[in-house]
Amino acid sequence: MQKAMDTSVHRFFKLLELLVVVCMVAMVIMVFGNVVLRYAFNSGISISDEMSRYCFIWLTYIGAMVAMREGGHLGVDTVVKHLPVMGKKVCLFLSEALMLFCNGLFFLGTWKMHELQVSNVSVVVGISMIWIYGIGYVVATVMGFINLNVLYRLLTGQIRDDELVQVIETEGLADVGKHMQGNRG
Repeated sequence: MQKAMDTSVHRFFKLLELLVVVCMVAMVIMVFGNVVLRYAFNSGISISDEMSRYCFIWLTYIGAMVAMREGGHLGVDTVVKHLPVMGKKVCLFLSEALMLFCNGLFFLGTWKMHELQVSNVSVVVGISMIWIYGIGYVVATVMGFINLNVLYRLLTGQIRDDELVQVIETEGLADVGKHMQGNRG
């Protein structure tokens, strides 16, 4: 059962990564094509500006979900990494609980704006704006489940000590840190 769930989650995030690529390619094609049409043929495609902007909105939010799952968001671990294990657990709990609260607010805000966005129609394309800003439902739900998963693992003792600090250093910064430590010795 757990294996099937892990496979489903993995496939879902692979689909999100594919959507990021599709949005990026669509943006490049629309913007580049419009630039060529404007300069070479003195014309353009009116929907390309609006659709590329919508692709960028979705790309940003989908990328945020993928980055959260991979632990790729920015963070500061200066104090947390020096705390004892219990201090790290408390900080992780507070961090995840606050993020879960923010995701709840994000979902609630999208819900409260739903009626306005459904009736609001984009100027050029003519689609309901809920198709653009409704991504808030998806993002808040997915990120909320990620927060709940970490909290569940923390409270049931399933989280490893090396997972208590959620900041992952980039390769370049880790190399600089090792180099600096080597020069001190």
